[in-house]
Amino acid sequence: MSKKSAFQFLDLPRQMPQRIPLELRTAGDWGELYGKFGLADAQYQAGRCLDCGNPYCSWKCPVHNAIPQWLQLVQENRIAEAAALCHSTNPLPEVCGRVCPQDRLCEGSCTLEEFGAVTIGAVEKYIVDAALESGWRPDLSQVQASGKRVAVVGAGPAGLACADRLARAGIHAVVFDRYEQIGGLLQFGIPSFKLDKRVIDTRREVLEGMGVEFRLGVEVGGDLALSELLEEFDAVFLGTGAYRYTDGGLPGQELNGVLPALPFLVQNSRIVSGNDPALSSIGGRPIAGWEDKIALPDLDGRRVVVLGGGDTGMDCVRSAIRLGAAKVTCAYRRDEANMPGSAREVANAREEGVRFLFNRQPLAIEGDADGNVRGVQVVETRLGDPDERGRQRAVPIEGSESLLEADVVIIAFGFSPSVPDWLTELGVEGTPNGRIVAAACDDGSGRLPYQTTNPKLFAGGDCVRGADLVVTAVAEGRDAAASIADMLLA
Repeated sequence: MSKKSAFQFLDLPRQMPQRIPLELRTAGDWGELYGKFGLADAQYQAGRCLDCGNPYCSWKCPVHNAIPQWLQLVQENRIAEAAALCHSTNPLPEVCGRVCPQDRLCEGSCTLEEFGAVTIGAVEKYIVDAALESGWRPDLSQVQASGKRVAVVGAGPAGLACADRLARAGIHAVVFDRYEQIGGLLQFGIPSFKLDKRVIDTRREVLEGMGVEFRLGVEVGGDLALSELLEEFDAVFLGTGAYRYTDGGLPGQELNGVLPALPFLVQNSRIVSGNDPALSSIGGRPIAGWEDKIALPDLDGRRVVVLGGGDTGMDCVRSAIRLGAAKVTCAYRRDEANMPGSAREVANAREEGVRFLFNRQPLAIEGDADGNVRGVQVVETRLGDPDERGRQRAVPIEGSESLLEADVVIIAFGFSPSVPDWLTELGVEGTPNGRIVAAACDDGSGRLPYQTTNPKLFAGGDCVRGADLVVTAVAEGRDAAASIADMLLA
């Protein structure tokens, strides 16, 4: 690459990889929206980095990636070293490069954001994909086996990150999951137009090459008692995620054509991947909070309303477009600036034809005489005083009620964890809202970070903090492994 200009960030505009053409997306193409950079494109975009003395991108990243450093390595065509550096902070960099809301994290904090942030996520994706395709694998040649064994319950991002770091510490990790494939919601909840499932297959091959063992189709607390794991292993990490459906309590939720978001996404994921679909289950096992079997309606030519403005809602509206819906509307109770979903995902959805109605709060779902959905009763809102979390409340405007006509309504109010009975029976403390209580750094509990009230049990990710980003689950799984290693290898 030629010598870098001091004003390269102006000479070369921000650029994302090419996308699947709009006409293919709206015709039902489920491939990853964004293609891949080649070396030259990755180098040019990496070359826009100013190498700030205080890299805000790294600080904003939940795993604190060494972003300027691996951008520099890309410029120098040292891709294997860049991949090793990516993995030094992030056990799942190729996943985060695809699904992280970079506009709210690293890229949103880039010093060049006003001119067009460095395309950090796309370069991260290039680094890891290129390295893995060339045969690069994490080097564990200097790792000494400790003889210690840890059970990891849950093969989602927190569990996979924990297993990676345990293997690097010389601890044999055995990952248990009740589903037939690894990944958790990476596999079943995130549509393939955001995350190609072959990426998860490759990560499994990498982890198995590191010595991680997977025992799939085994439900801890059902097929296998947790007490057995505590007897067999030196410690146990719980990364069980957040699968409990958030019930909005809307009248009419029982009507035909009302679907919860997660089973809807699971169904489509399994269809696209060629697996036998089961709407109300993953791998044949029920999803907490919505156990009844319900039939997925044909969306072709139908009017679909999605309630909720988070990333799950964006996954639903964009999936509905690919399923041939004639009209897709997303209704959210606050304004666009307060929408929790990624701005990039909102822009993609809007481009694909999704209509957004902001400041609309659902009141009830209305049906016809045959028990089928005919629409959602909503009321307009204004932003009022902050609530207990500091967010402005959505205050209904009297007399502004209206009906959004719909044939299908998808409820995407989010998900929450739940503490199962088999944990509380072993003395593990939970919170009223279903989170497992795990120690934080210097919280005065005397426990190691991520250690529960049972000293051999650690927990992290969504089951502890509630539904959050993939990258935060990765960070907590990674850091929990460090605590486990501190306990076992001291």
